[in-house]
Amino acid sequence: MTMEQRATRTPAALLPYQQRWMADESKVKVCEKSRRIGLSWAEACDSALTAASESGMDCWYIGYNKDMSQEFIEDCADWARHFHHAAAAVEEFVFNDEEKDILAFRIRFQSGWKVVALSSRPSNLRGKQGKIIIDEAAFHDDLPGLLKAAMAMLMWGGRVVVVSTHNGDDHPFNELVSDIRAGKKPYALHRITLDDAIRDGLYQRICLRLGKDWTPEGEAAWRDDLIEYYGEDADEELFCIPAKGSGVYLPRAVIEACMDPGIPVIRWSCKDDFAELPEYTRRQETEGWCKENLDQVLARLDPHAPSYFGEDFGRSGDLTVVFPLQEMRNLLRRAPFVLELRNVPFRQQEQVLFYICDRMPRFCGGAMDARGNGQYLAEVAMQRYGRNRIIQVMLSNEWYRDNMPRYKASFEDRTILIPKDGDLLDDHRAIRMEKGIAKVPDNLRSKGRDGKQRHGDSAIAGALADFAVSELAGMAGVPEILTARSSHMMGETTSYFNGARYSAY
Repeated sequence: MTMEQRATRTPAALLPYQQRWMADESKVKVCEKSRRIGLSWAEACDSALTAASESGMDCWYIGYNKDMSQEFIEDCADWARHFHHAAAAVEEFVFNDEEKDILAFRIRFQSGWKVVALSSRPSNLRGKQGKIIIDEAAFHDDLPGLLKAAMAMLMWGGRVVVVSTHNGDDHPFNELVSDIRAGKKPYALHRITLDDAIRDGLYQRICLRLGKDWTPEGEAAWRDDLIEYYGEDADEELFCIPAKGSGVYLPRAVIEACMDPGIPVIRWSCKDDFAELPEYTRRQETEGWCKENLDQVLARLDPHAPSYFGEDFGRSGDLTVVFPLQEMRNLLRRAPFVLELRNVPFRQQEQVLFYICDRMPRFCGGAMDARGNGQYLAEVAMQRYGRNRIIQVMLSNEWYRDNMPRYKASFEDRTILIPKDGDLLDDHRAIRMEKGIAKVPDNLRSKGRDGKQRHGDSAIAGALADFAVSELAGMAGVPEILTARSSHMMGETTSYFNGARYSAY
């Protein structure tokens, strides 16, 4: 961007990610962020507006050192002058903190409200009311104590704001973030990495402030220099990945506590030449296998409980795992069985999946692995049952980051029940923390009790099933398949879903 172009274009004061942060008026909001992206500056803007409004409230800022506090108050004063709000000059005053005095900073507004910076002792918040901002929360000595004291603000209409870069995967701040993702805390969560900020114009804003011309090449070089400067700390400091993340994600005892020996695991493995048989023969054999192995377990499903499933796809190497879940009256998510398919042809995987879904009571839908060859099965399932029932999931680091904490919470809270099976146990213990994200590592392969290859397949299918329950809850009230008939003539299966006709073959 040239100097002439900048002169003819006046940008918004706040970048899009800063605007989104300010627009979120949740009672409690948390942000895991990259360093030096201007989020505290945006929060100073919000605090100045809040305190200057007649209908506003006091804003209490807690940084972990004096310099942070002074910078925040000065930013608030700059914003107040920018908005032409009448505010007193920034002043220092002595705040009585029980046995000793602590230097604090404040701005008084004509509205009667104020912005005050305090030290990070939880006792400082006693008797206060308004909005609490805990900045760089992962670097405070007693974050749990601060949060406990801050939550009292909510009773009388206050708000709590928590902002930080990470400081290790075992820090209470990362536990807070994980609890939000797991659904244990009803708070709003934002995540802003360096790349997120760059996409929203951070480097362009830096160029504008410094009077430099922006170029894509300059932006790329600036990013590379930052990463090189931070070295091995770049993931944590710039990309919101807590350090020291490694090891087993789900302890054995936690998994075993959610296992029931009465729930079966059904396995079907096909020989290589099965795929070469005529279509009619394959269909007939598969139909017979389904009747023999699936009818009884499907008949035992609770007819009143909503049914869901997750599916992780495999063909010649990895397994395909179909992982049904029923949500019981007490909200326990129970797997009535788990199905593993090894070396089963694509069309027969489709046939088996439809056989199960057509017979599940109060069928709400499922979440399916739509990567690679799995995209075919996910797509035909969506065509048969509707896009509102079938979630085609492109498994990614983002998906694992957002959903594995919730799956882990299901085991920790004992709200899920799965088969007691050694291979399923090993699959779930194969989930590892990699750069702050829980997933089955791509290069991790193990041997099952049958000596054949596994890749955490049932754990992924289980996580997808748990995801489906959370995403599709309430779909039990939507009309299901209205009419289903099977015709062995020409091997055709036809179903009617919401009035539309679908042919499976």
